[in-house]
Order: sequence, then structure tokens, then C-alpha cells
Amino acid sequence: MERFDQALLATLADTAANSVRRRANHNIHPRLDDPVQRFFNAMQPDTYVRPHRHCTPPRWELFLVLRGRLALLTFAMDGRVIRREEICAAGPVFGVEVPEATWHALVALEPSIVFELKEGPYHALSDKDFAQWAPAEGDSTCAAWVNWYRLAQPGDMPPVS
Repeated sequence: MERFDQALLATLADTAANSVRRRANHNIHPRLDDPVQRFFNAMQPDTYVRPHRHCTPPRWELFLVLRGRLALLTFAMDGRVIRREEICAAGPVFGVEVPEATWHALVALEPSIVFELKEGPYHALSDKDFAQWAPAEGDSTCAAWVNWYRLAQPGDMPPVS
């Protein structure tokens, strides 16, 4: 049996706050080839999550907020926002499941920790299909995208990269 306590979450939050990517994860699954991927993901408000989908093979993804508040955005093929769902540890909505092959991204509206669950196995080269209409992580325009995410509403188009 593996136990998870507040000290683990505090350490993970500190790791995220001090990382270049401004996020950090703690895998619960022992191997990347496990058929069920489950992990904690700590995210700071300035982290950039590039829009992506899980298509190879098509997979769903579940997010449960343990601390903080985030917005999950889903997108059309051209980058237009289809849906915005705010999820918060204090509720009323504390989790969402993203259907398979759906373009999506998260933005932390405050320092947050999410429990994520998705089908495995994990293969780095095929896990995510990244949106070509959004900048790659590390691009100079990522901060502008994070700011756009914070306010983006259904029907909005992304910033021009």
C-alpha cells in the first residue's frame, strides 16, 4: 500500500515553484508502460501547457484538483476555444474528464496540485499530439499565451504567434 500525505504535496509544490517549467509531477504508477497512468501534477500560475490531444491511440484524461484553482480549455482544430471549465479544490466543480482526442490545455489560476489519471502505456513520442497553431514550450510567446488562457472564453481565437 502506498500512502499520500500533505508533506508529499508540499514538497511537490516547492519543486514546481523552483523549476524552470514551473510545474512538477510525482508518478504513482511504477513503470511508464503501466496500462493506467496516475500521478500528481503541481502547477504554478505562470506555467505554459501547450494545447494537445491524445490520439495515438485515442485516450481520455481525468483531472481532479487537490489544491488551488485551474481552468481547462478545450479547442477546435483552428484553436478557437470551445469550452472553458474552471475547476477548484473547494468546488463546486473539482474535476473533469476530457474525452479522447480532444484538444485541451490547463492554466493554473493560482498555485495548484492536480491528480491526473489516463490510460497507458506512456510513450514520449506518441503520448501527445501538440497543436501546430500554438507555440512550443520555451517559445518567447508562451507568457502571452498563459495570459490569454486566464481570460479566454468560448469563441475566442488564440493570440497570433
